[in-house]
Amino acid sequence: MNKDELDKIKEKLTYFVLNAIKTECEPDDNRIKEIISDIVSEELGEFNLPLEQKIQMAGNIFNSLRRLDCIEPLMEDPSVTEIMVNGPKNIFYEKNGRLYQSELKFRDSESLQTIISCFFANRNRPLNEANPISDLRLPDGSRANAVLPPIAPDGPILTVRKFTGISHDIVTMIRSGFISEEAARFLSECVKNKKTIFLCGGTGSGKTTFLNTLSSFIPQDERVITIEDSAELNLQGIKNLVRMEARLPGPDGNGEINIGDMIKAALRMRPDRIIVGEVRGKESADMMHALNTGHPGSMCTGHANSCFEMLERLTGMVIAGSSLPYEAVISQISMGIDLIIHITRSREGKRYIDEISSVLPNNGLEYKLKNLYVNRGGDTLERKATIEELKKIAEYCG
Repeated sequence: MNKDELDKIKEKLTYFVLNAIKTECEPDDNRIKEIISDIVSEELGEFNLPLEQKIQMAGNIFNSLRRLDCIEPLMEDPSVTEIMVNGPKNIFYEKNGRLYQSELKFRDSESLQTIISCFFANRNRPLNEANPISDLRLPDGSRANAVLPPIAPDGPILTVRKFTGISHDIVTMIRSGFISEEAARFLSECVKNKKTIFLCGGTGSGKTTFLNTLSSFIPQDERVITIEDSAELNLQGIKNLVRMEARLPGPDGNGEINIGDMIKAALRMRPDRIIVGEVRGKESADMMHALNTGHPGSMCTGHANSCFEMLERLTGMVIAGSSLPYEAVISQISMGIDLIIHITRSREGKRYIDEISSVLPNNGLEYKLKNLYVNRGGDTLERKATIEELKKIAEYCG
């Protein structure tokens, strides 16, 4: 039996399964598997198919109804870190930091749209013509983003950033060339001594991964509050940990809880440190207010091409969320942030820190940065400050 014949049988059986599900009241995955198994056994009895092929057929039907159909093998492959579906026929994935094109294909745009919509609907995320763009966090911590036509004229788009569950400790990062041993020791002292650190870089550069790693140096007796759009942080060894995640508005447009709201709430929770997964808008003003009101040692991430550009972007975001004059915003940012770390990803897929800078007191309307470590495409970070300067910066003077 060829592939086209098997696809037609699968389509027919899927129709039978959907009709059977209609009679059930919100069946869970196990119940759906039972229904699929019964229908496959009954309907395929007339075909002389081996047991392995029947099991595969049942799995394919389940994946099309509750999972992501043909790309489910990529979802189950732990070495695949990101999946990119650009329409039904163009599927790419990231493995070991490099992109590859997959031979997997969906039948057509309509079936792909149905699969994506059902996948999001099963997790109470509306995705339709009225809401053609949606984000989703999966139970294992992975993130999914979908865009439907007409916003995507070449067919539905799905991007899944997988949570691999692999914990990257600082030793592993040193061995991989992500950071030098000297810089790692310096940053560990800065975290212990409650220096406020801002991580920046492009999408997928490793900001969240390194933020998790830095958090391992936080003393265990501190109270830490994490705030994220989509919960990705996995802080280890902190007993007094409070996690908060943003909430999207409901169908009526009400009920939204954004990062700014959570930062304001966190200030009433007696935090020793506040860790914000990412700032990208007006909530930056609330974050800077928190950094300047007795919460040293906090950490945050943002998107930028360099440490200096991060300060410029942050200035614009804070101005958009506050009524402070330009000079006051620059002073507040200069006082609130101690260190900025820029992380990059090379064309070959290698991730590494290329700049660690100290934020000095501002000079009027200008920021002042001091490069402590720089890597301009080389193998390791090059120290740009003396040992005495590094020790002075790492010290905490209350």
